Amino acid sequence: MKKKFLAVLTAMFLTTSVVAPSNSFASTTDTSSTKGINEKLGVPIVVYGGNLSDTEKESVKKSLDVASEAEVEEITVRGADLVKYISDGDARSRMYSSAKITRKDAGSGLVINIVTPQNITQVTSDMYSNAMLTAGIEDAVVEVAAPKAVTGHSALVGIYKAYEVTTGEKLDTERTDVANEELSVATDLAEKSGVDDEKVSQLLTEIKKQIAEQKPATKEDVEKIVNEQLSKLEINLSDQDRQLLIDLMNKISNLDIDFSKWGSQLEDLSSTLKDKLGSISEDINSDTGFWASVKNFFQKIMDGISGIFN
Repeated sequence: MKKKFLAVLTAMFLTTSVVAPSNSFASTTDTSSTKGINEKLGVPIVVYGGNLSDTEKESVKKSLDVASEAEVEEITVRGADLVKYISDGDARSRMYSSAKITRKDAGSGLVINIVTPQNITQVTSDMYSNAMLTAGIEDAVVEVAAPKAVTGHSALVGIYKAYEVTTGEKLDTERTDVANEELSVATDLAEKSGVDDEKVSQLLTEIKKQIAEQKPATKEDVEKIVNEQLSKLEINLSDQDRQLLIDLMNKISNLDIDFSKWGSQLEDLSSTLKDKLGSISEDINSDTGFWASVKNFFQKIMDGISGIFN
């Protein structure tokens, strides 16, 4: 039972992603009293999926602990927003995943917390982090929730909209397009290629780190970086999936990005991922029969809790 409980805690830890400078500390656990209004950076923005029913919206509010905030700004993300931020988006898409975005001081980094991990079935906190960095979003605490099982893709569109409202800045739509493509490639690799979620995030992060450092001039240079990281991480992909990854990373290398700044942010994410993967490895070694793979860690949370009560 003790091992099961520890495994549950390890799995819950994996639902949070921190991308912050090494000398900073981030916490989202202090909800003992109503928080004061931040007169410098503004109030948190809560963005709701446009297809939520009234009951589902109340459930999301509770999950995001909206009541603990002295004041929030509430907006809704709809199909029209999807088309705005993603060129090939479908305005008829149904949107349920929601988020609360709290702006932080420059240099604070990103903190991503999926507060309903049982309902976000594909996108992990680290996938959100990677995509948000690609889109140009930084220095914020982002909490993601859904009232029922969804993939989690629409939350990213909501985050885009909320970030623009919060900062008054316009995101580069070319970057948001590529960020969404990155999220799709990441979830496809995890879903169809049998690569663990955290391993996929590590792969994307390490490739982008090398792009930031090497500044490849041609697509062939990008392909070399991709192949090197696949080999280093011992990940085998089909020719089709490998080409998808190369095409994506070539687009990223051609974006208007301050790669010198980006590199340090990616280093923080890389360190976080390595720590998580190390924790999982230790847990597997201590209890192989209980924890078979990272990919099913959401299910392990439920299995572990069920085991405690049974």
